[in-house]
Amino acid sequence: MSHIRELTPKQKALEINLERKIYGTFAEIGAGQETVRFFYRAGGASGTLAKAMSAYDKDFSDAIYGREDDGRYVTEERLTKMLDHEMKLMIQRLDKEQHAGKAFFCYANTVTTIDYAKKYKGHGWVGLRFQASANEAYNDIILHVRFNENSAQLQQETLGVLGVNLIYGAYHFTDNPRELMESLYDSLDKDQIEIDMINFSGPRFQYVDNRLMSLQLLRHGMTQAVMFGPDGYNVLPADLLYRKNIFAVRGSFRPVTNVNIDMQETGLEMFKRDNPEISDENMQVVFEITLTNLKLEGEIDERDFLNRADILCHLGYHVLISNFQEYYKLIDYFSEYTRNRTQIGLTMGVNNLLDVFKEEYYSDLSGGIMEAFGKLFKRNVKVYLYPYLDTDSGELLNSNNLKVSDHLKELYKYFKHNNRIEDIENFNPEYLKIHSRQILKLISDCKTGWEDKLPQDVASMILERGLFGYDAEKCKFIQ
Repeated sequence: MSHIRELTPKQKALEINLERKIYGTFAEIGAGQETVRFFYRAGGASGTLAKAMSAYDKDFSDAIYGREDDGRYVTEERLTKMLDHEMKLMIQRLDKEQHAGKAFFCYANTVTTIDYAKKYKGHGWVGLRFQASANEAYNDIILHVRFNENSAQLQQETLGVLGVNLIYGAYHFTDNPRELMESLYDSLDKDQIEIDMINFSGPRFQYVDNRLMSLQLLRHGMTQAVMFGPDGYNVLPADLLYRKNIFAVRGSFRPVTNVNIDMQETGLEMFKRDNPEISDENMQVVFEITLTNLKLEGEIDERDFLNRADILCHLGYHVLISNFQEYYKLIDYFSEYTRNRTQIGLTMGVNNLLDVFKEEYYSDLSGGIMEAFGKLFKRNVKVYLYPYLDTDSGELLNSNNLKVSDHLKELYKYFKHNNRIEDIENFNPEYLKIHSRQILKLISDCKTGWEDKLPQDVASMILERGLFGYDAEKCKFIQ
């Protein structure tokens, strides 16, 4: 941790209580008043607490915050309603003169802990709306958590600690959101709770790119996968993927080329053909980049990451960044949110499929490659294979002539003959000559001829914004 000392939750709560400029309310639904309890017990809470409440009964909750159309209470929308309502009440009811110089806050959470049968581990939304200083505009920090402990009581205690860390961090690490995020795990272990989405907004965070905050969650082991939408705003994968048919494209997208788009469009066309029940309403296309891929050049280059993200967002795609180097882990992850009847389609190139058949990737599994393939090629999973042109021999490689190890040939044939692997048919043969590394070299060398190998507008984005090492001044001099 980069902060100097790690205080206990009680010490943090006391420090906040003794800071007379900080004043606010607590609204906690679903797991009791676990966060505010620390502030009560620390002492001096009268200088910090305007109100604490828990509308546990759904009828009471609906009367206060309004009824949810979908009947769900543990949602980001519910959390936002809570923050809106409680902050509005506090501003209306507090005497302005008596509380002059106070920086107001509202902390809220709506959670469900592990059920009695221990089938569902529980999750929740946690949020803080606060003024960094008196009379400033408000800032929001909103995050989603997944509980890992097998006891409701332990989960409640963990939630309480997290809440204290969030409030303390907001007032002590406002100018360093990365440190604020790291401090959320003070007195906690990553095995206890997972933070799989976070968004910062407001004047104090106007220069924060929430996609980078997602990347930090992944880099620091706070979660295994994060997702953001075309608007660059982080989204909860569970909300976006729940009961959806999923079509995923994995790649480096450095940069996105016509090959990537052709893979996605032709593969998706076949996916829909194979599953007539799929519509735009019940399907989600995901472009995925692995953390390993981001580290190919050594340490993660955040500017390079944002270059890729900017282009994918500009093209209108949802982007998943994951720690799933092996495809079967990605399928396991998707399967958490899909139903038995929903379908999962993967489009990949020949080289990617050959990597799938490398046994060294599965040394951590007791069942080795057989166990991995059992998880990867489930009944509702299908691979759409994009061909590869061998520039030396001129041979076109596809599922019919790719070469796997001799002792795996029968395994490969089994999945091939059972329609788990199918060649993409309507690919553009001209695109097979496109290679992203060559394009990157042309860009950095100030050469032309690469522009038409990228989707529309992407080339102009690279030139205008100086993406992927393009230096307009240097190129002007060379030309």
